[in-house]
Amino acid sequence: MTDNIFIQAENSDKLKEECGVFGVYDFDGHDVASTIYYGLLALQHRGQESCGIAVSDTSGPKGKVLSSKDMGLVNEAFTPEQLEKLKGDIGVGHVRYSTAGSSTRENAQPLVLNYVKGTLGLAHNGNLINTPELRQELAYTGAIFQTTIDSEIIAYYIARERLNSKTVEEAVGRAMNKIKGAYSLVIMSPRKLIGARDPFGFKPLCIGKRDNAYLLASESCALDTVGAEFIRDVLPGEIVTISPEGGIQSDLSHALPKEEHARCVFEYIYFARPDSVIDGTSVYHSRIMAGKYLAMDSPVDADLVVGVPESGNVAALGYSLQSGIPYGTAFVKNAYVGRTFIKPKQKSRESSVQVKLNPIREAVEGKRIIMIDDSIVRGTTSDRIVRMLREAGAKEVHMRVSSPPFLWPCYFGTDVPARDQLIACNRTIEEIRQIIGTDSLGYLRLERLEEIVDGLGICKGCFTGKYPMDPPGEDIRGEFER
Repeated sequence: MTDNIFIQAENSDKLKEECGVFGVYDFDGHDVASTIYYGLLALQHRGQESCGIAVSDTSGPKGKVLSSKDMGLVNEAFTPEQLEKLKGDIGVGHVRYSTAGSSTRENAQPLVLNYVKGTLGLAHNGNLINTPELRQELAYTGAIFQTTIDSEIIAYYIARERLNSKTVEEAVGRAMNKIKGAYSLVIMSPRKLIGARDPFGFKPLCIGKRDNAYLLASESCALDTVGAEFIRDVLPGEIVTISPEGGIQSDLSHALPKEEHARCVFEYIYFARPDSVIDGTSVYHSRIMAGKYLAMDSPVDADLVVGVPESGNVAALGYSLQSGIPYGTAFVKNAYVGRTFIKPKQKSRESSVQVKLNPIREAVEGKRIIMIDDSIVRGTTSDRIVRMLREAGAKEVHMRVSSPPFLWPCYFGTDVPARDQLIACNRTIEEIRQIIGTDSLGYLRLERLEEIVDGLGICKGCFTGKYPMDPPGEDIRGEFER
């Protein structure tokens, strides 16, 4: 964004997720734009920079796609009049936070491609690690790029492979042989809705049904919002094809053994909404268990357990349940401050935290407080929140973190920054404690991660430096590195 006009209200020390995707195919021919709109509202937490909807009428001219996309939040980007114009019984939607490619309207999704076989509408959540090689290969064969995002690379390869494939789903499979990294895709072809998930299962994707309509969504909470029944998750490495003729058809030829699965553990710790269930594991349950394990492994005498809203609240409740220390509310969160707002001229970072959160003096004054948060990235926010509690009269402030320390960057769609920006890199926990100003500090133990997700295969690369696949030779993760 130019001239520092805006600042992220959540501030730079909060992790951001790549995107949320949503798709609908109504076999009865009803318009789906409003359903996509409400599905995207439910996925708004996954991205607040841009959003879009693309729809098509399967009974109309083949390949005609109507689309609308813009910067900002879903309820700001779409008016009832705009939705009314988006006539079609099949469609895809997207909310975006950029981890690769700058934050511009051109990079908003879904992407719509017109090519010799018709049209493709594509929404992508994740991050590829071989984008530079693929982009160069395409460029040398005449490709002209309209965006700077890796999602366009995926769309190009699907379109290219479609020329030599019997079906669009076969083309998706062939494209999957080329691309490497994290991706959950929702693709609209003229007569089919397709979902695909990378073989490691980094990013979530699930299937739902409402009356005679089938849906694909990043999280099950979006299905609940539109009154759809959860059917199942798309499996890691699976391509699902939804059509009136075939219902739900599955291709598992890209699947890996379960022991190689590498879901992003931060879906369970922070990204996903607590009312979602991902791959059979409740996000709420995972966060409760993280809090309980913190209480078992890092106990401390205190008067009150509080969470840093919203992401720390459920883990704080788990800590309270396990320890017997009362759970309470120490902060009021201003729900009417958007993710971006005008940057104050003085003390901008402090203001950005204080405008969003304010401590409740009556709740914390004279008390020993245990404060639970989901992570510490750079540490630039934790010290301010600790200071706010002390200024409100807290006698002691003990911080517990429901994830292990970040030691390595992420290349798969989460903006864990370069090592030199991570507060835990080359510092002891005692040194971190001194920097953020708490009386004690404890992190979730690394071995607890599998336990909070009921033994599912997860990626722990940002904690251990051991990734499910070799990271790229150059850092291609985008603008948050600047």
